Amino acid sequence: MTLSSMTGFASTRGAGGGITWVWEARSVNARGLDLRVRLPQGWERLDPTVRELAGKRFKRGTISISLATSQTDTLARYALNEPHLNQLLDLIRPLQERGDVAPPSADGLLAIRGVLEPVEDDVSAASDETLEASIRKGLETMLGALAENRQAEGARLGEIVGEQVARIGALAHSARAHPSRTSDAIRERLSAQVSALLDASASFDTVRLHQEAALLAAKADIAEELDRLDGHVEAATALLTGGGAVGRRLDFLAQECHREANTLTAKSVHRDVTAIGLDLKVVVDQLREQVANLE
Repeated sequence: MTLSSMTGFASTRGAGGGITWVWEARSVNARGLDLRVRLPQGWERLDPTVRELAGKRFKRGTISISLATSQTDTLARYALNEPHLNQLLDLIRPLQERGDVAPPSADGLLAIRGVLEPVEDDVSAASDETLEASIRKGLETMLGALAENRQAEGARLGEIVGEQVARIGALAHSARAHPSRTSDAIRERLSAQVSALLDASASFDTVRLHQEAALLAAKADIAEELDRLDGHVEAATALLTGGGAVGRRLDFLAQECHREANTLTAKSVHRDVTAIGLDLKVVVDQLREQVANLE
């Protein structure tokens, strides 16, 4: 499965039955799936179909779908009102026989109100089965184009997110490998701290002092945070590889990474490790921004 963005646009158009039609869909970020359908008068019956087809294709995003129609056959059609015309001719004929009037011309008769009447189609465009089938097919085509558009954007986002996840893993590795975390460095730092305290006052209990120093050293250790970061990186990589609608799960992992980065920075006892923690927070923030766009 491929990754999909929640942003995208697609449209399709066609014509038939004397009208042109245009489907449009715009998609933006959302926590869930929010379908907003706008249909012209006479086509409201398509609303359930639109929601069903869109719901099968998409899991997240605010998707606005609209159908617009316009009349293409602008030439009015007329029919001859023969009963009315015959009635007029019956009235004119006696006058002709007496020589009171000239024979009526065709254009004169047709100009008389009621002789020609506009004709309405027996079957409206909105009820034409062929037209409706064409519009439904256009809907499916448009939704397919929107899905492709979102997947293309999702592929681009996937590359960016993958690089950010890898960067988090690299920073965690740098923190784990920093010389300040070696046993000798920890022992030397503790020894120096204890010596400084003993020099400052002779009233300290040496044994208790060493115990407290060891406890503080354990609290300052960032091994657990680094282990959890490694686990989050591994899980995020698996999600990116598997594809599909993984945006929410990636967002959760990004939040967890942010929490670990905060704790790591707070517990750091060396400025280099602190700098790594700050870099981690920056990358995680960037990751959350990108993940927010994924389905």
